[in-house]
Formats: sequence, structure tokens, C-alpha cells
Amino acid sequence: HLATSLPLPSERDHLRPRIDLVVFMIDIKSKYSLKNVETSLAHVDARFFLGKVCFLVTGVGRVNACSIETNAVCKLGETYCSPVLFCELELEGVRAATAQRLVRMLAICAGHIPGVSALSFVSLMRKSDDD
Repeated sequence: HLATSLPLPSERDHLRPRIDLVVFMIDIKSKYSLKNVETSLAHVDARFFLGKVCFLVTGVGRVNACSIETNAVCKLGETYCSPVLFCELELEGVRAATAQRLVRMLAICAGHIPGVSALSFVSLMRKSDDD
């Protein structure tokens, strides 16, 4: 399910499936994109930041067209203890690999991978980023 911003409308709350992973998409070419994400973050329950939120930054293949500093996005990830994935959606191979990575993260967050919790997975990702 996709939403352009948060909070989600409440009129269909009773029909909404459980939310296992929140992916904030940031188009690095649009300052509005980052501002929209920053505004939406206030509407996410704090418990989701324990492994069930990630930031997906698109448009990274065109460095000269960037409107957002990558450091600003990385700082967002650090502030919310959430992974940041960078990708170029216009490249089919990168798009497919990113989709597979997100599906794997979703499977972990939904509890479908025995022995791995969302929190432990994010902890492992952060350790590998620090090395």
C-alpha cells in the first residue's frame, strides 16, 4: 500500500491490514520530498523505529541534479536509528535488487524469518555500516 503522506486517513482504519514496515521514499532531486518525509515522521509510532522503518533514497545516479545533501538523509537515518538505502530506480537491475532487499526486510519485519527480529536485523545492518 502506498501513501503520499502521513497520517493515514482514519475512515478505513478497521479495514487496514497490519503495518509491518514503513518505507519513506526520498527523491534526492526534490527538497519537497525530504520535507514531506520529515513532516510525516511525526505521525509514526515510536515503536516502529525499532527496526520497522527505512529510508529509500532514489535518483542517486544523477549527482549533478541533487537538491538534497546525502549527509542530510544519512543524518535522518541516524536520528531515527533506521537504515538508509540508496538506489537508482531507472536502472532495471538496481530496481530489481532494491525490490528484493525490501521484500526481504519486510519478511523479517513481519516475523516470517525464524530467529531474526526486525530489531536484530537493523542492529546487524548498522554494525556493517560502521565498519
